[in-house]
Amino acid sequence: MLGRIVRLGLLGAVVTGLVPIACIASSPTGIRRETDEVGGGGSTTFDPGQGGGQSSTFDVGNDDPHATIGCEPSHGPFLGGGRVLVRGKGFGADVRVWFGDVEVDPSSLVLVDETRVQVTAPPGKTGPVEVATQNGSDDSTRRVLPAGYVYDGIYAVPAEGPTSGGTKIQIVGQDTKFDDTTIVRIDNKLCAHVVVQSETTVSCTVPGGTPGAKTLSVKTGDSDPIIVLDGYTYEDSDNGFKGGLDGSPLAGKLKVLAFDNYTGEAIPGAIAIVGTDVNTALISYSDETGVILFDDPSVVAPQTVTVTAECHSPTTFVNIPVDTMTVYLDPVLTPACASQGDPPPVGGKGAYQGYVTGELVWEGGVEFKKAPWTNVPSAIGANEVAAAYVFSANTDPTGLFQLPAESFRVTEESPGGVGYEFGVPIAAGNRTLYAYAGIEDRTVYPPKFTAYAMGVVKGVPVVPNELTANVYISMTKTLDQVLTLDIDGPTPGPKGPDRLRATVSVQLGNDGYALLPFGQKTPLLPFEGQLPFVGVPSLDAQLYGSTFYVTARAATGQAATAPLSVVSRLLATSTAEPIAVNGFVGAPILNTPVVNDVWDGRHLSAQYGPGTAVQMSVYDITSSNGLIHWLIAAPLGDHDIEVPDLSSFVADNGALPPGPVVISLTGARYDNLDYSKLRYRHLRPVGMAAYAVDTFPAHIEP
Repeated sequence: MLGRIVRLGLLGAVVTGLVPIACIASSPTGIRRETDEVGGGGSTTFDPGQGGGQSSTFDVGNDDPHATIGCEPSHGPFLGGGRVLVRGKGFGADVRVWFGDVEVDPSSLVLVDETRVQVTAPPGKTGPVEVATQNGSDDSTRRVLPAGYVYDGIYAVPAEGPTSGGTKIQIVGQDTKFDDTTIVRIDNKLCAHVVVQSETTVSCTVPGGTPGAKTLSVKTGDSDPIIVLDGYTYEDSDNGFKGGLDGSPLAGKLKVLAFDNYTGEAIPGAIAIVGTDVNTALISYSDETGVILFDDPSVVAPQTVTVTAECHSPTTFVNIPVDTMTVYLDPVLTPACASQGDPPPVGGKGAYQGYVTGELVWEGGVEFKKAPWTNVPSAIGANEVAAAYVFSANTDPTGLFQLPAESFRVTEESPGGVGYEFGVPIAAGNRTLYAYAGIEDRTVYPPKFTAYAMGVVKGVPVVPNELTANVYISMTKTLDQVLTLDIDGPTPGPKGPDRLRATVSVQLGNDGYALLPFGQKTPLLPFEGQLPFVGVPSLDAQLYGSTFYVTARAATGQAATAPLSVVSRLLATSTAEPIAVNGFVGAPILNTPVVNDVWDGRHLSAQYGPGTAVQMSVYDITSSNGLIHWLIAAPLGDHDIEVPDLSSFVADNGALPPGPVVISLTGARYDNLDYSKLRYRHLRPVGMAAYAVDTFPAHIEP
């Protein structure tokens, strides 16, 4: 990636006030767990007014007025979609680019100067292809670079995860022959639990590693390994594809793996209980690697398995049908657990961030010169200003759009060559960036921002503690469409919900979501009818292949708390027809224990009000002001379940102590749930198609 990525330690003239990344992350807001999720980059002390937009030229060593010299990066996945900066000489305003026989979509092309043009790589066949450039229809300007770009033969989904490892990934190949001899390595470390699903798809569990992009390699039999130098990225976040259930149907053997949910480290001495009665259940303890093995003919499906440990909160999976269970237990952060070692520091680990600079580019200017913001109206009055901001694709499609700090504002007075310079801190990984331009007024609270133009660029490699420069975002997309929701909301109950919060975002492929400035509305319940969202983009050109992602949250009170019922994962690719929003899950009703009564610590009974069917119930039972909690997952809606009595195992530092408890019950519906492949994301709203939540007080007697 010559000329694109520069170590931050060498950027004294480009980025001011630098300190190590772990020290410049935003203020701590609590302890981050390995199964938590994070969105785009946070605020830092970087100066966005510096860096990016610098011009550069190459001397090709001859008098030819035209040339195609190279691509940055020089490789990418065979499905295409990544940003590529093509370098050469003699590029004109009508320059065209080919990867092999496929011409690049002109809507993705950004001409920087006569030596650089940014494009989006089209799909291709594995291996090297020639890269050609030509000005318009003038064949005399056509120049070809043999093997100028290489299509990687494999890619990983997801392509990033925490440094602790444990992420379950799929590796997809083109024209591969994966079989039982296939071996997967990341950073030359073996992937565990390799499962070949087809000749072109294999899954495995990622080993632990260090921050940054790492080599991904797959070798089958005697064939040469397929290698992608930056195929997987370790970062300080988790997308939820870890933990849970896996393996073959139960047939007398069961393996349980126990890890700390904050550090990702194995928990020696963890206790696994197979059964619901401790007097008859199978009980065993983990070794130094956190592994617990059961070999008993009674271990057949279905089995209820509970895992706990001293100074860790317990977890139970009800009726598991497979032979491998991986759990991540939250540590109990009390002085009584100090003998177990220092608790993780508040704020979690330092954020693995890089810094991205480039320019926002408008059409219509003089060749190689910046154009005015023709698709943004003029500001009116002293309080308004034309402003633009750059964002990283968010992991939460229901998030509330928020303006960044003013220090990241791009204006029509910002410097730049072909556009207007920006600079933003971004979490490490292969990122999608998007930008909005519009009219801003910060004299009101919250600040008002009306967006009129949008741009998107995919495949931006962000390396921890390094700068990625020369990223150009074409601001040609206008926010001039109307998306209408046709809502059949739930009926309010005696406790609620009493209002609806509907959100619309844009799903940018597998890279995350673009939150829309106009993307949230909150009518009161009951509500039935159409709800229009004005100011969404059309899903063509830069957004080709994207979808609208709709959610509707029926909640209670201004704080939008429980009881609530949420519908998500409603997708559409056009604004031509209204999107039907229905299928709300009925409110949870807890029968055992009786509200405000004694809970025996073993029996739970629940049902759900009118609504769509519930496929899984998730309990989170907390005590001691949330310091200790018991996570219970049951693949049932209306149910009566039993869990083991843990009080005799781990006393007060790993079981719920006597006193008040709060039982939070979530009933979830999924688009496609295979309980035998349950992941931690299925236990959280991000992995649910629809869900309802309510909380119930109770207490445990001494």
